[in-house]
Amino acid sequence: MQSACIPESKLPSVGTTIFTVIGQLADEHHALNLSQGAPNFACDPRLIEGVERAMRAGHNQYSPMSGVLALREAIAQKTHALYGAQYDPGTEVTVVASASEGLYATISALVHPGDEVIYFEPSFDSYAPIVQLQGATPIAIKLSAENFHIDWDEVAAAITPRTRMILVNSPHNPTGSAFTAHDIERLTALTRDTKIIVLSDEVYEHVVFDGAPHQGMARYPALAERSVIVSSFGKSYHVTGWRVGYCLAPAALTAEIRKIHQFMTFSADTPMQMAFADALADASSYLNLGPFYQHKRDLLARELTGSRFTLMPSAGSFFMLARYDAISDETDSDFVLRLIREARVATIPLSAFYTDGTDNRVIRLSFAKDDDTLIEGARRLRSI
Repeated sequence: MQSACIPESKLPSVGTTIFTVIGQLADEHHALNLSQGAPNFACDPRLIEGVERAMRAGHNQYSPMSGVLALREAIAQKTHALYGAQYDPGTEVTVVASASEGLYATISALVHPGDEVIYFEPSFDSYAPIVQLQGATPIAIKLSAENFHIDWDEVAAAITPRTRMILVNSPHNPTGSAFTAHDIERLTALTRDTKIIVLSDEVYEHVVFDGAPHQGMARYPALAERSVIVSSFGKSYHVTGWRVGYCLAPAALTAEIRKIHQFMTFSADTPMQMAFADALADASSYLNLGPFYQHKRDLLARELTGSRFTLMPSAGSFFMLARYDAISDETDSDFVLRLIREARVATIPLSAFYTDGTDNRVIRLSFAKDDDTLIEGARRLRSI
């Protein structure tokens, strides 16, 4: 049917996400999927049993808008144990229907028309569009093409009287880089005595490798007092389809975020919240994630030994970058399409994470897969 009303798009430069496009092509060519940051293995069966118990116990209606109290208390306790920060479950912890909703609610609540938001590319693809939808301007700063670290002198030069927010993500999707103590020092210095809010996307907070600590905002009081931290149970418990996350923020910021959250989803799924509250009682359920995924990172790297790819370091997250300039001078998008058709392996072109399509001849590999998939995927990539 042809509509009589053709709207003026609020996001004219945005189309279907690369994840949908690659997923469809992978299905069409029966390709192994090393593209999406979603595990292809089962979660702990006790988590499913917890949801079933909650359902049978009658927890099937709306939860409180801010989230099930037991879960908010468990989140606050976990945060204090790990980072030493005290968050009030009543006024400073909000359970949201996915980290994506938390990001949207936060930016929508705290960023106004005419504001500027500094963020870093390559970036998760929702950041800039959310900012644009508020009538604000996303200011993209490119990470170093060599090691994908932040040039803080460039950040300092980009700050203006209109800078409302700096959006950071560590461990970083899509590059696998992670904040160091130096990054924390520079971010603290640049925001001190300002009204700049830090929005910290920490969905991979427990997926940090090689014994390094997670450099989260809650660990540092000078940053915690101006930060909104967004995290995700989906990434930590291998259930990305359950769509439950949370926001941590000082009470004044939380009050504004909840104003938006209540009109977006009102509340996250109640049975899942009950199950996560039980799961958090066992700290090993999230503290073992680093070694678990480090094994997968190292397995994929080892299996790609002898290939013509140049692997880049991964300090955390589900991802590893690979340069392919020794194989082809194709654009990364064309190369990824060829990998799907010829090698039957799906990856993601890094250019998809830049608003201007910057192409460094790099692809992203996800190792959030079972070992057999990683071994077979690497075998196919070695044939290129």
